[in-house]
Amino acid sequence: MSNHKTRALDLRHRPAYSITEGAHYLGLPPATLRAWALGQRQGEKEPFKAVLVLPEPGTPLLSFVNLVEAHVLSALRREHRVPLQTIRKAVQYLRRQFASAHPLAEHDFATDGVSLFVEKFGQLLHVTGTGQLAMRRMLDAHLARISRDAAGVPIKLFPFTRWRGDLTEPKAIEIDPRVSFGRPVLVGTGIPTAVIVERYKAGESIAELAEDYDRTATEIEEALRCEFRRNSAVG
Repeated sequence: MSNHKTRALDLRHRPAYSITEGAHYLGLPPATLRAWALGQRQGEKEPFKAVLVLPEPGTPLLSFVNLVEAHVLSALRREHRVPLQTIRKAVQYLRRQFASAHPLAEHDFATDGVSLFVEKFGQLLHVTGTGQLAMRRMLDAHLARISRDAAGVPIKLFPFTRWRGDLTEPKAIEIDPRVSFGRPVLVGTGIPTAVIVERYKAGESIAELAEDYDRTATEIEEALRCEFRRNSAVG
């Protein structure tokens, strides 16, 4: 493997995001992502094991690949309030099928694996017919926001920027572990959304920011939504 490919691989798998930060980027409740990443105690009951495999066990930091996995799992969060135990069982099933620690982020999952996943979840949730179809559409919409290289490895994630997740919303923001230390940027620019929101909070208008960065007002609004995570931020 070349040094360039090794370096890119390391960037995708290095611990880079706190639980709070990852939840913010993905529009997930921090408690949900924490349970997926670290497991969850249930009083006197046996604790649930984590769903995700973190780059450094015992250290609560996510990799870019973990973000991609959680992005896919969030499809179930948007359409069905799926219990952690059920998610974990289905992911364990996929790990056995693909012999991988990160099956939800792999190219095979984006092809044949989705059908296996929906079928397994349908059994665990007792969902059939139109319920499974809705689940498949939700998963497909989330997978369409993952950019992969020629080998099918995820290299970019285009997160949803609205709380309810308009599945047809434009891909205005990207997370690329090779750009801006993996923080969200305007697509194709390398301009961090955090910088845009700081200037906005300092008093600059959307129109002024759009002119300064030579972007559209809509793109600036999406950057603000990514950071603020509420529509009132750009109202």
